[in-house]
Amino acid sequence: MNKTLILVVEDDAPIRNLITTTLKTHDYKYIIANDGENAIMEASSHNPDIVLLDLGLPDIDGVEVIKRIRSWSNMPIIVISARSEDSDKIEALDAGADDYLTKPFSVEELLARLRVTQRRLAIINASSTANEAIFTNGHLKIDFAAGCAYLDDEELHLTPIEYKLLCLMAKNIGKVLTHTYITQKIWGSSWENDVTSLRVFMATLRKKLESKPDSPQYIQTHIGVGYRMMKVE
Repeated sequence: MNKTLILVVEDDAPIRNLITTTLKTHDYKYIIANDGENAIMEASSHNPDIVLLDLGLPDIDGVEVIKRIRSWSNMPIIVISARSEDSDKIEALDAGADDYLTKPFSVEELLARLRVTQRRLAIINASSTANEAIFTNGHLKIDFAAGCAYLDDEELHLTPIEYKLLCLMAKNIGKVLTHTYITQKIWGSSWENDVTSLRVFMATLRKKLESKPDSPQYIQTHIGVGYRMMKVE
């Protein structure tokens, strides 16, 4: 039995049944909430490993649920919503969601998003348990204590901003980081020129990190939203 406990927050019965049947078939444990208030109560009482959250709930908006959970917990939240506009995705991600899946979705994509989130959880847990100062992802290695990064055991010559970007992405591996979140963390502001600078720095970082910049292996662009560091085997 998969030890991962998932809170499913969905008021649409057919979609909820599809999700729970999928989870059951793949040996996930799950609990259900049909509205926002119950979702917050279940999250606080059961402390699930992952939350699958619909935004269009009957009592309070899903974005408000994210904000309230984020006030006391960093548990991964994957939004599953029919809202497909970039503005909706950005609002949810900026509120603290870790990922965003648009309805209609395939069972395979849902399972893939869950696996990515589980890998990220495992990395975080392993790092906190061992209190390691070394991050590895495929051929990439970051020595946080020394302030150095390596690719194929060769040191990457990064500017301070490029290094800060790389560390931020690495510490949030598997999570989509919005332009606003990244610029706030790097520059402490989120003006239009900060986003423009971010694109420039990300492009130069990719040239140093990716052997094929047109087919990136480590950093994935979510157009109009932000960036995500992918787990590389």
